Amino acid sequence: MTEDEVRQQAFAMPIHNPAFPPGPYRFVDREYLIITYRTDPEALARLVPAPLKLAEPVVKYEFINMPDSTGFGHYCESGQVIPVTLGGEAGGFVLSMYLDDHPPIAAGRELWGFPKKLGHPELRVHADTLMGTLDYSDFRVATGTMGFKHRAIDRDQARAALGAPTFLLKIIPHVDGTPRICELVRYTLTEIEVKGAWTGPGALDLRDHALAPVADLPVLEVLSTVHILADLTLPLGTVAHDYLAR
Repeated sequence: MTEDEVRQQAFAMPIHNPAFPPGPYRFVDREYLIITYRTDPEALARLVPAPLKLAEPVVKYEFINMPDSTGFGHYCESGQVIPVTLGGEAGGFVLSMYLDDHPPIAAGRELWGFPKKLGHPELRVHADTLMGTLDYSDFRVATGTMGFKHRAIDRDQARAALGAPTFLLKIIPHVDGTPRICELVRYTLTEIEVKGAWTGPGALDLRDHALAPVADLPVLEVLSTVHILADLTLPLGTVAHDYLAR
């Protein structure tokens, strides 16, 4: 393999058999349980990196089931998103994500900077309850529940929420351990088709864990709970801020 061939073929590792295909990535029947809760504003402020600004002291805790996704197959995901602004634009900062499939872990971290770690989330209907759970190292760290499809909500409202900008802190180290890339990445979901959206009574229980510290942002009050089923596309991102630029 010549140097030119390396440059032409380089996309992801390993070069001869990448862990994931090139994007964008289409998701069919992506299912969300999103529980929005009020939390400790001081704890929240310590976790939001400048130049992002904290919009309000709330967290969106998400459980997501993805049964049909380009190159990734079927996997589940769970994590926390914080409402923020950047230059006056409102969006969400992804603080943590735990999922059970290697290709989206590798792609998420390498391409966009999603803060992904291996965990064992699940989203399913249990009798009359939509239930999301997250286990880390065989320990239950999160349980979210919602009354199943109690009341339909406006699909345009759900589509707008899914289409809001998302910000990620992408960090890739140099071989000496110093940051080679350190930047805020921005992306927005596209081609969103909401197939259904509902609300109902909800609850969220978070447990302390040293390596999955979702409970560091404690649940003070559950504000809303939504269940969304949608098809959508995850495009590639753009650099919103470069921390290493001089």
